[in-house]
Amino acid sequence: MYGPYTTIDEANQAVIQKIVAGAPFLVDVVPAKTVVEELNGRVLLHAGPPIQFEDMTGPMQGACVGACLFEGWAEDEQQAMTLLKQGEITFIPCHHVQAVGPMGGITSANMPVVVVENRTDGNRAYCTMNEGIGKVLRFGAYSDEVILRLKWMRDVLGPTLSRALSLTENGLNINVMIAKAITMGDEFHQRNIAASLVFLKEITPYILRTDLSEEHKSAVVEFLADTDQFFLNIAMATSKAVLDAARTIEHGTVVTAMSRNGQNFGIRISGMGDEWFTAPVNTPQGLFFTGYSQDMANPDIGDSAITEAFGVGGMAMVAAPGVTRFVGAGGFDDALATSNEMTEICIDHNPNFTIPTWNFQGTCLGIDARKVVETGITPVINTGIAHKEPGVGQIGAGTVRAPLACFEKALEAYALKLGLI
Repeated sequence: MYGPYTTIDEANQAVIQKIVAGAPFLVDVVPAKTVVEELNGRVLLHAGPPIQFEDMTGPMQGACVGACLFEGWAEDEQQAMTLLKQGEITFIPCHHVQAVGPMGGITSANMPVVVVENRTDGNRAYCTMNEGIGKVLRFGAYSDEVILRLKWMRDVLGPTLSRALSLTENGLNINVMIAKAITMGDEFHQRNIAASLVFLKEITPYILRTDLSEEHKSAVVEFLADTDQFFLNIAMATSKAVLDAARTIEHGTVVTAMSRNGQNFGIRISGMGDEWFTAPVNTPQGLFFTGYSQDMANPDIGDSAITEAFGVGGMAMVAAPGVTRFVGAGGFDDALATSNEMTEICIDHNPNFTIPTWNFQGTCLGIDARKVVETGITPVINTGIAHKEPGVGQIGAGTVRAPLACFEKALEAYALKLGLI
């Protein structure tokens, strides 16, 4: 009934053992089109379950405009919108091509992506690099400064990191970096300051050894030092690589992906393979930058909830009490309560990533869709908040809950597959 497993619990244990055994390494940074063959043409990847341009919210549409300008498909916003509205651009979810993308998730052919290889299973996952703060494509901005930065990332940042990584013996061990940074106050969704600095510490000697110009090396090191969230995109690709390997079990009720496209929230579970189970997405609640308010907030968006599926982010709030007030919570007690609540919907703790502020328990391991439905407790996701209009960008940060209906639909479909109903 459950393949080689006698019970659902046994299948679930096999899935989480795959997660624990994951050995992710950062091995390269390359143009997206070189690893995602579907990007050869007028094609854009997007965050979340499948969606078409006319159904996208403002930030994702704005990011599509920016990608068209970056790729040279259009000379201005008007031309870009014409291409997009006339259906001349093909859209594919990042998740369908071993990729993930933050917020809008818009990824085009010549954008550089980090390459994370899971050495346990030999599979890879990809994610664009973090642009920093302010006006950025992932939040729907597409001004000249956004496009110029993207071109610099294509021409300087990506090639420099690629050259540096080629000088390492086997790439950079990401589990080691995560294990260090979680003891320094990161939860890897909203807060990545420590991990970004650990990455900077590891990569800088190799950058300095490259034969690139001093100007380029200096600019790259300065950018990495200034970009507190740089590691987030590495964490996303890591989560994707490890969970994709876990999906090969093809049985059980462990959540293997969570993602949002601004219209729907979607999940995948181990026993249902590639199928998405969706429900209308919620809007994040949190704190806003000066001049912005809740009524300006866009519905939840982005593939970054893959980190929560991996057991970090909002699931590991207790590891980052410093971030709780920024995302609208009250303090350490609230962070502890959140993580304790999340254990009620998970199967185990991940021994790879122990949290000092949680009596050295490991991060949450294996969200079980059955437990979510039984308890009514849904995963908490830490997230940035985008303005609902295109071109504005980030206006705050907060938390959001996954909709219960996704998990109910997934369990019903799995029960039907097993012939239980």
